[in-house]
Parts: sequence; C-alpha cells; structure tokens
Amino acid sequence: MSVAEHEAAILDLDGTVYLGDKLIPGAGETVQLLREEVGEVLFLTNKAIARRGDYSEKLRRLGIDVERSDVVNSGWVTAQYVSERFPSAAAFVVGEGPLLEEFREAGVTTVTETPGDIVVASMDRHFDYDTLETALRTLEDGAPFLATNPDRTCPTEKGAIPDAAGMIGAIEGVTGQTVDEVLGKPSATMVETALGEVGVDPGDCLMVGDRIETDIRMGDRAGMTTVLVLTGVTDREMIADVNVDPDYVLDSIADVEGLLVE
Repeated sequence: MSVAEHEAAILDLDGTVYLGDKLIPGAGETVQLLREEVGEVLFLTNKAIARRGDYSEKLRRLGIDVERSDVVNSGWVTAQYVSERFPSAAAFVVGEGPLLEEFREAGVTTVTETPGDIVVASMDRHFDYDTLETALRTLEDGAPFLATNPDRTCPTEKGAIPDAAGMIGAIEGVTGQTVDEVLGKPSATMVETALGEVGVDPGDCLMVGDRIETDIRMGDRAGMTTVLVLTGVTDREMIADVNVDPDYVLDSIADVEGLLVE
C-alpha cells in the first residue's frame, strides 16, 4: 500500500509539528496535504500539562485549522480511564492544574495534599518532597499506581526538559512499587482511543512522530505505517538502540510530501 492510499494520519505534536511556540518548517502545508490526499488528521500528544482545547488553540494560533476534537492527549485519556475503572476512588494526582481539571470534569475526586486511593503521576514542574511523601503514603498499602505517559524528556526550541518519567522514577524509587499502567503512548489504551477517533483500521493509518520508543513503537505494535521524523528527540544513531523499525525515517514532517507522490 502506498502512503497516499491510507485513510487517516495520526501526528505527534512536540518535536513533530512544532517545537515550543514555533511550527516545524513545512508542518502546516503537510497537515493540509495529508487532509487532501489521505483523510482525517488527528493530533496525539503525551503531554498532560495542558488540555485538548489548549492544544487546538495553539495550533490555530500557529496557522493550522483544528477543532478540540482533533486533539487527544494523555491527560484526557487517563482521566477517562480512571473514571471508568476506579469511579469511587480519590486520585492523588502528581500533575499540574490542567490535569486536575481534566479529572474533575471526568467526575473523578482528586486530592493533592493528602493520601488518596490511587496515585496518578504525570509531568509536574512543581514536584517537591511533600508530593513525594504523599505518594509514598498512598502506595503503602498497595494502591494502584498509574501514569499519564512514560516520556523522559519533552523537546522544546531551547532543548529538552524533564517529563513525567522523572516523577514516576522518583515515586518508584522511594516506594519500591513499579507503575502498574501507563495510559499514554505507546499503550494499547492510547492507540485504541486514537483509532476510535479517526475511525479506521490500523493498517489504513499513518503514525508520524519524533520519539521512536513511544510514537513509533505504538504505531508498530498496532500495525500502522510508521514515519519517524528527526526534528525532536530521536536521531539516526538512536534508532539502532531501540527494537523498533520505522517504515520511514525523514528529516522533517515536511518530507512527508515526498512519500505521498511516490
């Protein structure tokens, strides 16, 4: 199957479509071309420090026309999961305000200063010792330990910054308990949600991303056609160190145009 014969495309955001507040050159044109030549385009991000509406507003500000429903992020997916699986639990959330809002909107009780019934860990730029101690107290009796995403770093125009793996690792280190489930990429929950949004079979879908161990691993496991771009956290030397083989490796999302005319 040629790339142009696919019926939908799922695009990562940070390091793929933009870096910080700047579009990757050619990203806007590529999104438009994918919509014309392939079909629906869904934006899929592991970042939980903003909500879907925030990401859609940012994309519009950068010149890409999207609706909130065109974006799925790990915070929203995790909130829906907790609401369904642990409807009566109080979640101790290690995360920022937008993630807490996501949980509350999903009907989940949240706590931030006292132990809860479960721990949900995410990127938190205000993570401190008190947070770590409350997570320890929550997990002392074997409470479930969830996380929004496994990313070690997040790419920005100024370089990589620490992501959720730092918070997860700290909690695992003091509790001795390994995270039970991660809901963002490359999890089955994330891919099922994304494919449900675009409404196509995985074999008819492109997955374009910059992180080989999440974006490309997820697409590979699901049976999507995977496109690794080198504008974010992965370079060519790193590819050999990960047991994942992208279908295509491109310098930038702008080079997807060449795949569509093959």
